[in-house]
Amino acid sequence: MSIAVLFTCAGQRVDIVTAFKLAGARTVAADINPLAPALYHADEHVSLPRVDDPGYIPALQELVQAYRIRLVVPLTDLDQLVLARARDALGAPVLLADAEVVERTRDKYLAHGFFLAKGIPSPPTWLPDELPEELPFPVLVKARGGFGSRHIYRAESWADLEFFLARSPVESMVQKVCAGEEFSIDVFCDFDGRCLNAIPRTMIESKGGESIKGTTIKDWELIEHGRRVAEALPIKGPATVQCFREPDGALPITDVNPRFGGAFPLPLAAMSRYPELALALAEGGRPEPRLGEFREGVVMTRFFSHLCLVRDADGTLVPFSEELPEPIASETGNE
Repeated sequence: MSIAVLFTCAGQRVDIVTAFKLAGARTVAADINPLAPALYHADEHVSLPRVDDPGYIPALQELVQAYRIRLVVPLTDLDQLVLARARDALGAPVLLADAEVVERTRDKYLAHGFFLAKGIPSPPTWLPDELPEELPFPVLVKARGGFGSRHIYRAESWADLEFFLARSPVESMVQKVCAGEEFSIDVFCDFDGRCLNAIPRTMIESKGGESIKGTTIKDWELIEHGRRVAEALPIKGPATVQCFREPDGALPITDVNPRFGGAFPLPLAAMSRYPELALALAEGGRPEPRLGEFREGVVMTRFFSHLCLVRDADGTLVPFSEELPEPIASETGNE
């Protein structure tokens, strides 16, 4: 019997919903927006209240009961903290780190302090009212609670820094710009926080904070670094660890997002089998770590796609068949 998986804030994550379906799950996608594309690639789809609505968790509880959900998978940052705090009341496991870890990774300054305390490198970082007189320009003005590379500004001088700090609409911190090459490491951990795999990839090109071109690499230093970071937090389920390899060999962590990353198709194509691992956890299994078991040299280049919808007889939106019509007969054809 298929395991029913509920995806919250499904949005545009057609790739993840489809991958779980191919792995054998019965997929239920939920979103407040009826035009969220991922809804129409799931076996079932439902509407939910806003994440900040008091009825959000009760609505999820009803869905868990109605569809016999065995695993809840958040697909964006929007409801992570709400779900983490309510995980014991939902009636199904949540593929997400504990609330304190979600809070720690959401607040980039708290994450910075945590990493340093654990002996994990992190770029020099300051709050605006604690800046040293000798700043190592260039620096970045970054949102403490940002995601998707929003509200990040590069300052080359004190004048730039004061300008951006005065105009940023969110609470910010200041961070030294890292040198060297940037990498992302897609990790997956079990519910005990053991890292089951860590797949590094290059950052050939990114847009809006998400990688759109990259290559998997079997770099054992990065694999071990991703494992160490994931287990230190600890992560439960997926996360994307971002770091730089600086000229002196240091690997400072610049961000950790405790969810499937935007570049999910790349580790999937590299045979990560993360959806299968998630389903095994939902069944109560305890898969053994498989660090380094993936295909290196897989290159991803992402592109836009689309979905067309029409209303059926009762007004419900359904996917539109895009089969080509019959060819138009030529008025000058031979007889």
